[in-house]
Amino acid sequence: MSSLSELDFHALQGEWEQTALEDSGVLNPVDAHSAPGAITRIRGDRFEVVTVEGDILLAGQFFLDTSTVPKSITWIDAIGGDAGKQLPASYRLEGDDFVFIAADEDMPRPTVFRTEARQTMRTFVRRS
Repeated sequence: MSSLSELDFHALQGEWEQTALEDSGVLNPVDAHSAPGAITRIRGDRFEVVTVEGDILLAGQFFLDTSTVPKSITWIDAIGGDAGKQLPASYRLEGDDFVFIAADEDMPRPTVFRTEARQTMRTFVRRS
């Protein structure tokens, strides 16, 4: 892992609250992987999305590649309809703000932070 990847990897650790969702060009649609107040926890290379009540909505693993422009993240869900698929994504991480845009497994990695069909963009703020 490059030193920049290591910096981003460490900066992602912790709890994140989703503040916006865009799916296939639609802002803040109903979504099975988020709920009001849900928290995304990142520990090591693992993530889980947990409701206020403690129910796990989504979990899995991720890999970073900071050598691409924009930076790349690949999500691999462990549960749900995308379990085992490698979902190509791009991300921005600036202080306590984290945004990623992901596409379906058979699609190219998105390079613009605006969704088209079969793409999802999530915006988070670090939870203190």
